[in-house]
Amino acid sequence: MSRVYSFKKVQVLPVSLEKAWSFFSNPANLQQLTPAKMGFTVISKFHGETMYPGQIIEYTVRPLLGIPLYWMTEITHVKPGEYFIDEQRFGPYSLWHHQHHFKEVEGGVEMTDIVHYKVPFWIFGDMANKLFVEKELQGIFDYRYAAVTKLWQRPALKPIQEGRSLI
Repeated sequence: MSRVYSFKKVQVLPVSLEKAWSFFSNPANLQQLTPAKMGFTVISKFHGETMYPGQIIEYTVRPLLGIPLYWMTEITHVKPGEYFIDEQRFGPYSLWHHQHHFKEVEGGVEMTDIVHYKVPFWIFGDMANKLFVEKELQGIFDYRYAAVTKLWQRPALKPIQEGRSLI
């Protein structure tokens, strides 16, 4: 049986809660937060601009050898200004559950990502995770950290907490 992996990333953004929420809750902004080498493209036509529970967003990604993969996520929970959760319905993982939390703090907004994921193919998936999936995901979130910092043109504070765990 393959394992479920998780990690947590926290970043303080030098913006208002309204600005952070507006940016991160708009699917049109996802592409600029993903490394170009991933070939990430939003392909859904009817996802809308305002996030809501039940919203379906479709993408293609090219994480390995430029081979396109279809990925569909559903926004399952939304509490405006506080959090939203996306879950994979179809795509490269056996499980993908991504929580996005926002909290006003001195100097801006603390944004916390908590991701649980499972790589398919039992023990082979665990080996793939160890060899490249975990590193690739960490690289994507590091890229996002840098992209957000650059977007708001002020150095964001260093992550205050980062962690990974194995469930």
